[in-house]
Amino acid sequence: MNARVRRVYDPVEPDDGVRVLVDRLWPRGVSKDAARVDEWPKGLTPSAGLRRWYHAGEGSYEEFARRYEAELSAPEASELLDRVRELAEAGDVTLLTAARSPGESHAAVLLRILDEM
Repeated sequence: MNARVRRVYDPVEPDDGVRVLVDRLWPRGVSKDAARVDEWPKGLTPSAGLRRWYHAGEGSYEEFARRYEAELSAPEASELLDRVRELAEAGDVTLLTAARSPGESHAAVLLRILDEM
């Protein structure tokens, strides 16, 4: 797989390949032109309830990842994940997120799943 995670606020790099925004909401302060997002599969993001639960500090990252992986087995999310996997098999893909800690976010879970496929 040719996938990686970056913050949407980082400058665009030539080796980003297909830029996929994996957040449900558009990131604050970033114009669509500056972000250069190629795909935005909103159905691939964690549910609002899971997102609120995790950001409230009610559970560990490991528990969040487990719950998010379960959500990804839903038909719409699974189909969107397959699409991103196909993109990564064809070339470079950058998963974009506004998360302050991308390594402990849903984007990192997606990257791990893509790497395992």
